Amino acid sequence: MDHVQYPYRSSSHLVLMHVINECGAWERHGLVVDYDKGINRDDAHKLVPTGEVEFVSGNHVSTYAARARGDTWAYLGQTISKNNLSLVTRPDIGIEKLEDVRKRKFGSRGRHPGLNTWLYLKQNGLDPDTDQVEIIREERVELPDGTFKLNRKSLMEMLKDGDIDACFMTLPNKEFAQREGLKVIDLVPQDMVFFMTVSSSMKMVEERPDIVERMLKGVLEGIAFFKTEREKTIQIIMDKHKKEGDLDRQTAELLYDDFAPILEPRLYPGLNAISNVYQEALKQDEKAGDAARIHPLALWDFHFLREIDDSGFIDDLYKDHPEHLEGHGG
Repeated sequence: MDHVQYPYRSSSHLVLMHVINECGAWERHGLVVDYDKGINRDDAHKLVPTGEVEFVSGNHVSTYAARARGDTWAYLGQTISKNNLSLVTRPDIGIEKLEDVRKRKFGSRGRHPGLNTWLYLKQNGLDPDTDQVEIIREERVELPDGTFKLNRKSLMEMLKDGDIDACFMTLPNKEFAQREGLKVIDLVPQDMVFFMTVSSSMKMVEERPDIVERMLKGVLEGIAFFKTEREKTIQIIMDKHKKEGDLDRQTAELLYDDFAPILEPRLYPGLNAISNVYQEALKQDEKAGDAARIHPLALWDFHFLREIDDSGFIDDLYKDHPEHLEGHGG
């Protein structure tokens, strides 16, 4: 058995990572994966290229500018290319649709989630850069272990206290918001490199291709288990996913039903998702302009996935459930 590190950039990724591990997918491919811990952005950029950390889940935006500065980051697979955002607001302030937040105070948090907010508003005619919406950021700092500490209020508290008029949320937070009496408005999903990513470095690709192939096969098997074993998956989520609070059966079912249809069975990212995350990279690095020197596809290495896919490995995972490949290039 080979031991590898695979920390996450967001604890939300554990919804899937726990399932992959608990169903035995990594173990069947000879891997013991240390996945249940976070990593901050600086450590990810420092430790992945040297091979001290073999894989990272996430780190979707800052890597483009880093590549222009000599970084060797490589994206090997992507689990989700749709971000199921919902608009959350108070029920008594007249917001019924996204357009109604024009000239309002809109809550935002984090680096990548904050850029998702900026881009979704901008692409829907509500450009924060031209003051069509006022962005109010949740005050938090990233700790050395990759977790975040709030300096003041959470988005939920800001919304309930009237500091902001609306914000975007995903599950399970939008379910918690609805239980608090807030209004949740469904939106068209955002094309985005989102959720768990198999990220590594050219060092791993060149020196340990066997580990890379086995990691990807384990993830692919775990996704197939997630999609086809609903009851077992929901139980794993309830038993293991505690970073966002204990989940009752209803919330775990909502999480499952949200993720299962959009998990990518072949791990290929959507082209619109790559285009959108690249726009965020340009925004994040607009002062230096380094990200603009890198092609949107330059960090993506699909040759492992292509070989696995061409071998029939993925089709075989779904031989009894081919419907789960429909709409995913199957």
